[in-house]
Amino acid sequence: MREINVAQVIEGSKFNSFHLSVLLWCIFLILFDGYDLTVFGAVIPTLSEEWGTTPSILGLIGSLTLVGGLIGSLICGIAADKVGRKKVIIGCVVLFGSFTLLTGLAQGPIDFAIYRFLAGLGLGGIPPLLVVLTSEYSPKSIKNIMVGIMFSGYSIGGIFVSLFGMKVIPTVGWNWMFFIGAVPLVAIPFLIKYLPESLYYYVEKGEHEKAKKIVTRLDPSYVPHDTDRFINELSTSGVPVVKLFENQRGRSTIMFWIACFMGLLMVYGLGTWLPQLMVEAGYELNSSLLFLCCLNIGSIVGSVCGGWLADRIGSKRVLISYFSIGAVCLIVLGFKPGSLLLYVLVAIAGAATIGSQNLNNAYISMFYPTQIKSTALGWALGIGRFGAIMGPTIGGLLIQLKLPIYINFLSFAIPALIAAVSISFVQNKYNSTMNLQLSPSPNGYQKSS
Repeated sequence: MREINVAQVIEGSKFNSFHLSVLLWCIFLILFDGYDLTVFGAVIPTLSEEWGTTPSILGLIGSLTLVGGLIGSLICGIAADKVGRKKVIIGCVVLFGSFTLLTGLAQGPIDFAIYRFLAGLGLGGIPPLLVVLTSEYSPKSIKNIMVGIMFSGYSIGGIFVSLFGMKVIPTVGWNWMFFIGAVPLVAIPFLIKYLPESLYYYVEKGEHEKAKKIVTRLDPSYVPHDTDRFINELSTSGVPVVKLFENQRGRSTIMFWIACFMGLLMVYGLGTWLPQLMVEAGYELNSSLLFLCCLNIGSIVGSVCGGWLADRIGSKRVLISYFSIGAVCLIVLGFKPGSLLLYVLVAIAGAATIGSQNLNNAYISMFYPTQIKSTALGWALGIGRFGAIMGPTIGGLLIQLKLPIYINFLSFAIPALIAAVSISFVQNKYNSTMNLQLSPSPNGYQKSS
């Protein structure tokens, strides 16, 4: 009889078509998650004019979506550890796709806000599950960059919002921006057929035939035997949140929560209000949407390059540097530098805000043991959603108060500094990835009597 250590099989695997399939599906889903959460910022100027709604009310509507995201993040993380990643992911797609479609049919701010809240339940549940699924199926040597590439899909969604917004809104109206965001509903049958479930979940549930099929795809040299016994060293069932504070991880858990709070405050504050901030500074709407495009292009470069660096020098160093650089860029943006420098600073700010949050998600997914990955990331992003909720509200209030532009950007630079300080207090010596002792067998297969 052979004992097969699933963690070692995955981490020792070579990147192949199966890894690519997982990565592409996760990019597709996070792209539309990013699109649907960014699209509100693009339609704010139009809604403000059409419905006569004040910036503070629009900010509250944006925050209401993120209240739904908070609830979804907390519930879905725990549910996925119990019933599997795939079922919860597909449920989230059905939820956010359906209510995003209905948002495009809204007749006023009240039904618009209700639909956005319900869509937020699904939108909040998806990101932590996609991070965990990508991380679980990533070879150890490229884990950070895989998660970084996957999460760049969020920013690609933001870029699509910018590009579509410049053409769609003036020609066919803001409604079609939300109809486009509901496209993932069409992909549900394909997700059911092709999106893989977590290998750890199959092993925990005793579904060995399904586990064998995935191991065969991970390692084409594997030949399944009837007597193969799969080893999942860390059980994935019955996970209480208190386990996040066990084994000397309490301080790091709190620091991750603070960093997520500040990171998501910046991501959703800037994502929602950057176009309007630039309109207030004297730029045309199309130019302001280009700034949103630059922000997201910068975040893609930052996520990929940051992931590559994190695999080599560690996530903690990269994150501290990123958040600090982001704070400096946001401060300088407030003084309206020349056009070329302005675009460069916006791109760097995207790398250091959205990019940093993407890297932080990957860091969290690797810091905790397998059995609490979804719970850990779900709760970190759930706590972070309080910051996400505050971001749009703060942005709306700042614009309504007619404060100097440098005060607006300084308000988003301070959270970046706090996030950098928080990450500096994370204790890497209690990182489960560093302490996990795998089987000495190089391919994860071990004979057992």
